Amino acid sequence: MAMMSGPESMLGDLRRLRWIHDRPVDASIVIPVNAKGDLENALHLLDDLGRYAGPNAFEVLLVVNNFAEGQPPPAITTFQAAGARVLSVSRVERRPGDAVPFSVRLLGIRNASSAWVISFDADCRIPDPTSLLDWYVIQGRRGTGLAYSHVDFYDLPPGLSIWVKIRLHHLARWTKRTILGIPTARGSNYAVRRDLVVRLYDQGYIADELNVGPVARSLGERVAYTGDRSRVVLTSGRVYRPGWRRIISYFWYRLRYNLRVLPVRSNMAKRTGRDRDPAVRYDYTRRRDG
Repeated sequence: MAMMSGPESMLGDLRRLRWIHDRPVDASIVIPVNAKGDLENALHLLDDLGRYAGPNAFEVLLVVNNFAEGQPPPAITTFQAAGARVLSVSRVERRPGDAVPFSVRLLGIRNASSAWVISFDADCRIPDPTSLLDWYVIQGRRGTGLAYSHVDFYDLPPGLSIWVKIRLHHLARWTKRTILGIPTARGSNYAVRRDLVVRLYDQGYIADELNVGPVARSLGERVAYTGDRSRVVLTSGRVYRPGWRRIISYFWYRLRYNLRVLPVRSNMAKRTGRDRDPAVRYDYTRRRDG
């Protein structure tokens, strides 16, 4: 993977993603950026995207959030200089029960220029952006409702318990996807039609990334998946810690959460168990679109 050498290394390439073509963009790339932990990660991801060498045009839209009111991080200027479009908001309004990362992502999806939106997390790395992004564009042109590719990990701590946890994680996703027929798109890596996800959210069917796949499938939308390793996205394992008890508690929590959010319901925000999370008010007049 390419290493970051500063915003100057990205400037030409990221701008080329959009402006080299005299036509609308083929897809918008939406990336939520938590100002308290992901500013540097976002720069690495932009560097990866800047290595794209295909024929398609993209908008890169960062949603920078979670900073003190009136004190946007200086990194926003760097992102804009690198060719990214930035939505800057200290706190994002959400319904009680909505997952906070999804609420931030939804803001970017609503404001995307393209009807076909690709979603990554700020701490993702993309080894082969050309293969992945071109595949996503092809899926959008086919009228696909939801597309996603294999997700793996980087920056994992050492230890047998971590190795076992990751193997179990992949096994669980394979079981859901292959045996149960449940699409396993996750926030760190999927593409979706903008109108589909906005409509389903407004109707109450989506409150978390995990809802997107099952609802799309239930509506008969075309869902595409590729396990091609040239199209893999790597997500950070920085939050994982070794320990066998952690494995048991993690999968017990994930099982209970999946049982609550995977069934298709119209009042999903009330089913997530996040209804006691504080709802943050978002003032649209304070958003700055760069």
